[in-house]
Amino acid sequence: MVDFGFTEEQELFRNTLREWCEKELPLDKVREMDTRGEIPRALVKSMADVGLLIMTAPEEHGGTGSDWVTTCVAAEELGYADISIALPVLWLVESSWGYVVDKYCTEQVREAVIRKAIRGDSFIGIASTEAGGGSDVASFQSSARRVGDKWVLNGEKMYLSGTEEAKKWSGGYFVIVRTSPAPSGKAHQGMTGFYLPIDAPGVEITKRFEDMGRMAISTGGFVMNDVELPNDHVVGQVDRGFYLTMEGFDCARILIGAVCLGAAKRALELGIEYIKERKVFGQPIGKFEGIHFELADDWAELEALRSLVYRTAWMMDKRYQEDHFSSLEIAKMISACKLKTPHFAFDVFKHVMLWLGAYGYTKECPVEMGLRGIMSYCIGAEGTRNIQRVVIARELLGKDFIAHR
Repeated sequence: MVDFGFTEEQELFRNTLREWCEKELPLDKVREMDTRGEIPRALVKSMADVGLLIMTAPEEHGGTGSDWVTTCVAAEELGYADISIALPVLWLVESSWGYVVDKYCTEQVREAVIRKAIRGDSFIGIASTEAGGGSDVASFQSSARRVGDKWVLNGEKMYLSGTEEAKKWSGGYFVIVRTSPAPSGKAHQGMTGFYLPIDAPGVEITKRFEDMGRMAISTGGFVMNDVELPNDHVVGQVDRGFYLTMEGFDCARILIGAVCLGAAKRALELGIEYIKERKVFGQPIGKFEGIHFELADDWAELEALRSLVYRTAWMMDKRYQEDHFSSLEIAKMISACKLKTPHFAFDVFKHVMLWLGAYGYTKECPVEMGLRGIMSYCIGAEGTRNIQRVVIARELLGKDFIAHR
């Protein structure tokens, strides 16, 4: 038997969340956040009040213990509401990397960090990208060495979401650094994950990048100069941090897929509303086949990708709960979601902007926020397009066909 329906609880959650979004995230408020370049702290606290922050954490740790299908429901609704993508970025970074930190951290870090972030009193992000590369995690140069009962970290991380928020809200990052020389041919080994407070002595935020989109959340970088961390800030096992990082990427990628679906759906709805009303040559432009064909194609692909994303989330739940699928099989499906959904959503926003003509090119129109925001996922947030293709091809052909080995 195949069941494509959501549970009664998931439908109730979607309806409740949509009501919250309509109240807290109307398009005029999204535009205001985009213009001011700031997410109001009160909005984050409101998210905490309705149980949205790190909802993947178990109830005993302060979360709601949500499964991945339910979490994708939240991602889709947030993407639908905030098409600038700024708040969804903040939310999904914490939902995925907060999940990883909570799953593998010590009780000391859980009490000091995770519970605060779930209450909206802190921010937790991911610090992986370096100047020399982002997708090639194994090539990172940042390092840590053991000195007595502490670790000393050095290096630089950049293009990180939420550096200003972490600074203002007393937050920090899951940071991946090299702790041991890598064996020959196994560059992914010898890396360790740490929880790094942004206000730790020796951490210097270097700059805030001026992105083209998702303006309400900051993007920045920091340098680590002999930063001392206690041993209880190690996340997971020493020298096994690469695998935790890949798990975090997988969690973030499936949520990106759901966010893009929500944003694309909202763009189509805005476009449909416009083409029904806008008249040229004495009739609505919605009567012209040129628009019919794009609309039909976009709707069909939206439904196909929605099935892909939610099936993949269902597989993740089966894997964690019942061990139905292997981690590599799920990673292949997740990469398919990340490969397809951002570029599809970007195309939808582009199509709708063209339908809207000159109006679509103005900041009077909300659609341009989505075009700018979605582009960040196309460029490489949580892995570039070609990296997803490498993952998929590796699982289809086998590891003997990896080009760089």
